[in-house]
Amino acid sequence: MQLSGKTILVTGGTDGIGRELIRQLKAKGATIITSGRNAERVAVTQAEGFEVIACDLSTATGVDALVKGVEGRAIDVLVNNAGAGSDHDFREAAPDLADNDACLFLNVNAPVHLITRLMPVLKSRPEAMIVNVTSGLAIAPRAGGPIYCATKAALRSYTQALRVQLGDTNIHVMEGLPPVVETKMTAGRDNKKMSASDCAAAFVRGMESNAAEVNVGLVKLLQLVHSISPALARKIMIRF
Repeated sequence: MQLSGKTILVTGGTDGIGRELIRQLKAKGATIITSGRNAERVAVTQAEGFEVIACDLSTATGVDALVKGVEGRAIDVLVNNAGAGSDHDFREAAPDLADNDACLFLNVNAPVHLITRLMPVLKSRPEAMIVNVTSGLAIAPRAGGPIYCATKAALRSYTQALRVQLGDTNIHVMEGLPPVVETKMTAGRDNKKMSASDCAAAFVRGMESNAAEVNVGLVKLLQLVHSISPALARKIMIRF
């Protein structure tokens, strides 16, 4: 896809991978609309010259606000990037089910709702794209993050099925699978981390080449192991 001149909606663009993504897409000549829920980060992103719709996509009200905010706009690309983790480890403490539910809605329901409600405008464009950001953990889970892993696996399955459904349309479907990236969500973890800038650059290259799936960094190795032995991939990742 030629990104210059496209109008691109990126959720969760005020921090982490999303922040780097909107900067790099803008540098390609795209018009950017993004969303964020932290007032301070929204203000900083607006000060950089980006159009930001303040909304919390872990709620149905937040999804409604974003859809209303882009009403009448000719959206060419939807990037479902917003996501969050949620603690759910009985070895450490009783899980917070309200927090788990918010994670489930943000990581799964919000992308499905946005895709469904923006489908008419995407279909009306000469060329369109949906990008769903999942995770290497969608391939094989780790024991300490079952809710996050489950949401990303669900979005991965949805993306694969959606790609087939839209195969004969003008809408290309891409999945981006990042490794552990240096963001606020991974702060405190000792794993080797990729920079958000490098991860975003890989996604941009994938969008430009109309890739179906972009495995970033160590996810390439995980995919290779999984293709040879899914059981081995699960054994490696479950303790990750």
